[in-house]
Amino acid sequence: MKRFLDLADFERDQVSALLELARRLETSPEPHALAGKILGLVFFNPSLRTLASFQAGMARLGGNSFVITPGQGTWQLETKLGALMNGAAAEHVREGIPVLASYCDVLGIRAFADGKDLASDLAETNFMAMAELVEKPLINLESAVNHPCQALADWKTMDDIGVPRQSRFVLSWAYHPKPLPMAVPNSFALIAAQMGLDLTIACPPEYDLGDEAMAEIEAAAKSSGGRVQSSRDQREACKGAWVVYAKSWGGKSFYGRAEEDIEVRQRYKHWRIDEEVMRSTDNGWFMHCLPVRRNVVVTDGVLDGPQNAAIDEAENRLYVQKAVLALTV
Repeated sequence: MKRFLDLADFERDQVSALLELARRLETSPEPHALAGKILGLVFFNPSLRTLASFQAGMARLGGNSFVITPGQGTWQLETKLGALMNGAAAEHVREGIPVLASYCDVLGIRAFADGKDLASDLAETNFMAMAELVEKPLINLESAVNHPCQALADWKTMDDIGVPRQSRFVLSWAYHPKPLPMAVPNSFALIAAQMGLDLTIACPPEYDLGDEAMAEIEAAAKSSGGRVQSSRDQREACKGAWVVYAKSWGGKSFYGRAEEDIEVRQRYKHWRIDEEVMRSTDNGWFMHCLPVRRNVVVTDGVLDGPQNAAIDEAENRLYVQKAVLALTV
């Protein structure tokens, strides 16, 4: 495996093999597996779990890593093709990325959606332009519409807690004071469909995932024997669910107009996961990729309760990323 860019690129048996390797590395570490190997990490956007878990995973496999955050201790990198570089950026990714790749055995890149041009972000234009410059193994640390590492950890978490196939599963939009990227909800809905779950996507009408994402999700569900439906009522959708996965994301109809999105989302502050919502589930689990805003997206009572799987998801980032590294380096 030379590239880990999108979980949709892999057949279900390939994902199962990755998860099996992650479980083995969780219980039987291989501290010398990647001795002498170097992981390069390039973060155009902030990180806590992705950064720490990849560094820790590489170290636990016997390798080393370096981290580049453009503009913070290194030159700021320009990502746009054809840019007139008379601003803050001192170097273009067309020079910077190949140089960094030459220093390591595997490179990871995080580059969120630009949030201005919907077609460009859906096509992963910026990320793929950098990916084309890398001949070494490459890992997507989160791009405009994909977060495969998080999705893989979510899948492992659902296996760990024993979510039955065909069980009811809810991906719920939740209020957040500003628009957020769509990579996590896109990726999570896709793996739920790939797993054959009965998936309900609950969101206000302004926050549908979009035709492109839904077409891929529905195709995956059809192939796996799952089901996908939509709901405009968060609380009704969560009744009887085995898992409630909360996440906020921006509305595609507001793309490039964040002020309008912020104004509209004020109507939906009640879209929050609280104890009443969770009591209506089938002793359901709460999931979230983190970071999460307490008492905005979800209440303290849910996060501090016994059915919160968000910390397990975060821990599983270490194990699945060790598996990805073991197979790409």
